[in-house]
Amino acid sequence: MAVLGTALYLGLLWATWHGVDRLRHWLDAPALADEGLASEPAAALPGWMPYLRTLLARILQLLGLFVSAGLSFGWLTSVLLSFEATESLGRRLGGLLSAALATVGNGLVDTVPGLIVVAVIVVLAQAAVQASNTMFQAVARRQLKLSFIHPETASATRRLVALGIWALAVVAAYPYLPGAQSEVFKGVSVLLGAMLTLGSSGVVTQLMSGLVLVYSRALRVGDHVVSGHGADAVEGVVQQVGVLATKLVNVRNEEITIPNAVLVNNAIKNYSRLSERSGTLFSAHLSIGYDAPWRQVHALLLQAAEKTPRLRREPRPYVLQRALSDFYVEYELLVHLDRPLERTQVLSNLHENIQDAFNEAGVQIMSPHFLSQPDKAVLARRDAAD
Repeated sequence: MAVLGTALYLGLLWATWHGVDRLRHWLDAPALADEGLASEPAAALPGWMPYLRTLLARILQLLGLFVSAGLSFGWLTSVLLSFEATESLGRRLGGLLSAALATVGNGLVDTVPGLIVVAVIVVLAQAAVQASNTMFQAVARRQLKLSFIHPETASATRRLVALGIWALAVVAAYPYLPGAQSEVFKGVSVLLGAMLTLGSSGVVTQLMSGLVLVYSRALRVGDHVVSGHGADAVEGVVQQVGVLATKLVNVRNEEITIPNAVLVNNAIKNYSRLSERSGTLFSAHLSIGYDAPWRQVHALLLQAAEKTPRLRREPRPYVLQRALSDFYVEYELLVHLDRPLERTQVLSNLHENIQDAFNEAGVQIMSPHFLSQPDKAVLARRDAAD
């Protein structure tokens, strides 16, 4: 009987691991006959399928270990029962196995009602999330108009609502989870709560700042913005408005990451928000002496603007006299630009055309400041200009 039991044990053990190997091989090289595709390695499959197959392979391996352990325990018990000297020990091992199986079985039966409630809660939460996602996506595409939700904030609101639904589902399902009332579960809950309390103050600040940026609609992806002032100002195009930080790319193709709390605490100039209607407004400043007729200065500045490409013709450029200083008049030429990202290059071209126009007309630009009027106008020579 011991020999037969050993042979049966070895055969079942071989069959178990042979089946596990066959199933793992099937997971590694699935035959996609239903889709009419050829068999390919799991790593080449798109999306989350490779990770799911890896998880299933690990689960199969663990099941093989559990089955092997059960077979080994049963084989040892049967062999001990086959001999009179070890029969009592075999009965004790058999009793332990029966008690363990009964405990596991009773535990599984007791958890079935709770698992059913958890499954119902998960299904209801998933349905609610899908319904809210559909509504907010329609608002984002401007297919549905709601007075209390803007299309720019619909995506963030969708994520917040989904997070709230799942948080409510977890709270509702927690008492029905197996082992929820055990001391281990309680200890883990206390540990997680302490970790969140001690380490989440800075994270919560960044999260709330991110919500302020989103719901104030101060910026969005693709906007050309300037944050801060003076030497600390940061200028670039918004690439990502994240939960904790915002990423910009400047004219030197450098990626700049700014914490959301820093953005909220600084003024944000958005050059793209109103550019669709009238273009981005920017200006060029210069100082001209009182000996130059102001009407001529206005005409030269407008002439330079007309020669500068990539400026909007409507609204038309215009000139303001900002101040009547002691030795000169401060003029400002204001123009509109369609593409804010080209502001630096267009402004450089505008400055070039202003210099050419004033040099050709013989009008001296009084910047930088001077202390006394020179005997003759300081102008660039025409041959040097050529």
